Amino acid sequence: MRLDKCPICGGKLKVRKLKCRSCGVSLEGSFISSPILNLPSSYQEFIEMFVLSSGSLKEMTKRLGVSYPTVRARLDEIISALKKEMEEREKYKKEILEKVEKKEISAKEAANIIKSL
Repeated sequence: MRLDKCPICGGKLKVRKLKCRSCGVSLEGSFISSPILNLPSSYQEFIEMFVLSSGSLKEMTKRLGVSYPTVRARLDEIISALKKEMEEREKYKKEILEKVEKKEISAKEAANIIKSL
């Protein structure tokens, strides 16, 4: 099951726990994930189908049973949402650098946070 929004309030969910499928080790914290994972699940499913269709909009029209302009419009919508997510990530990086300037965190901590993005 994919969850991209809180089932209670509709807010964005954030990854807080990771667990290894092999050894069972768990990590808890505040993790940054791919901007694609921050998109609604319907967008993620479209992206998966698009990649499996080798990026062919013509193939997507067949798979989805809709017109080319409909598929193109959906792709443009997803591109716009992905750009917004990436802009938010850049904004977050700037906030981290501002914290370094204010001496709220060390340069090393900032570097580790930014590397994890």
